[in-house]
Amino acid sequence: MATVQVTERTFEATVKQGIVLLDFWAAWCGPCRAFAPVFEAAARRHPDVVFGKVDTEAEPGLAAAFRVRAIPTLMVLRDGVLLAAQPGAIPAAALDELVEKVRRLDMNEVRRSLDEEQNAGAAPRAARAGGA
Repeated sequence: MATVQVTERTFEATVKQGIVLLDFWAAWCGPCRAFAPVFEAAARRHPDVVFGKVDTEAEPGLAAAFRVRAIPTLMVLRDGVLLAAQPGAIPAAALDELVEKVRRLDMNEVRRSLDEEQNAGAAPRAARAGGA
């Protein structure tokens, strides 16, 4: 599957269900351009996963909402829940390993954990995908 462009308008529908990896990037960013073929190849290896690209220049609202401070930054979501944020380019093998970790997550347990944190009055933090 090819990567998809994600905008503020398409964001909710894109991340609502399933595993979604979002690459926050910009055209002027050298490391972003170097990471792009790795990300696109991973999209072909994992056709059941949505690989979305968010152009931070065109979508500053999404970049701000995710507190993106460096690019490229990879955001990992499953069923609308943010699981991990990873700044910097990621090697192909690490990207594949991350996808497998997210596949193995028990999302009921993740939601239970997040609910417990919110009920305890703590500021909720993103669940981590097996240390990702």
